[in-house]
Amino acid sequence: MIWRRSPGIARRQRLRQAIAMLDRNTPLKLRIITAGGTIDKVYFDKPGQYAVGEPQVIPLLSRAGVAFEHCVEEAFRLDSQDMQETERAKLRAHVEAAPETHIVITHGTDTMAQTAERLMGIPGKVIILTGAMQPAQFHASDASFNLGCAIGAVQLAPPGVYIAMNGCIFPAGAVRKNLEKGRFEWA
Repeated sequence: MIWRRSPGIARRQRLRQAIAMLDRNTPLKLRIITAGGTIDKVYFDKPGQYAVGEPQVIPLLSRAGVAFEHCVEEAFRLDSQDMQETERAKLRAHVEAAPETHIVITHGTDTMAQTAERLMGIPGKVIILTGAMQPAQFHASDASFNLGCAIGAVQLAPPGVYIAMNGCIFPAGAVRKNLEKGRFEWA
């Protein structure tokens, strides 16, 4: 049997409070902001040759038949290794300007944790960053799983910034990407 680190008692209590505060009569209005990354990559015939293509969140949501109001806003088409503080500031401005209080951001995995930390402190919004280790167009991609986790988390988490990857929800500042294991984990 393998035991995984579970949320502490205080975090479980906050989650219960957040669930209790949900107004079941208010439908979800979700803004999804795309910033590129592996989830949107398109590979070409030459090995290692790729481009960050159109946002794949649109076909993923369409295939899933989601039943909530949402809009998709394309901020960037960047590999996250190319994202600098200028782009992070612009992404923060997109989130702050959004009328919705529930935001999911698709982002490259290499610098997702840094961007999550940069978004901390925006009041009154639940912000979930997610992405994929394999492009969404690949059959074995984790993109739809991670996106589904992010959409579930954005509805239940209290205001703040989180990362939804590998079936876990991590608060910003408490997560890192483990390159050797190819997954995110507690920092």
